[in-house]
Amino acid sequence: MFIGDLDKVVSLMLSLSGRLLRVETTLDTLDSEDDHEERVRLEKKRQLMRQLSEAQDLKEHVDRREQAVSRVLGRCLTPEQHRDYSHFVKMKAALLVEQRQLEDKIRLGEEQLPNVKNPEISL
Repeated sequence: MFIGDLDKVVSLMLSLSGRLLRVETTLDTLDSEDDHEERVRLEKKRQLMRQLSEAQDLKEHVDRREQAVSRVLGRCLTPEQHRDYSHFVKMKAALLVEQRQLEDKIRLGEEQLPNVKNPEISL
C-alpha cells in the first residue's frame, strides 16, 4: 500500500511539474496584446501551483509513513534485508523520475520526427 501511494504521489508531482512548465513556456511566448489568453494561462498557472503544493504535502505525508514502516521493518528484518528495503524505496522514486524523463524525450522525438523526415515542410 505504501509503495503504491509513493508511485502515485511521485507521478502526480512529475505530471503537475511538467504541466506547470508547459504553461510557463506558453506564457513566455504569448503575444503581449492577447490579454484574455494571458489571464487564462496565469489562472492555470496559479491552479497548478496550488495543486503542486498539495502534492508536496502528500509527499511529505508519504515520507512520514515510509519512516514509520521502516522503523517497524527494522525490528522485523535482518539489517541486510532492511538495507535492501531502504534501497528499493529510494530507487523506486528515482526510477519513476527517470521513466518520466525518458517518456518526455520519446514524445519530443516523435513530435520532431516529421520535421526531420520532411524538412521543407517545417520551413
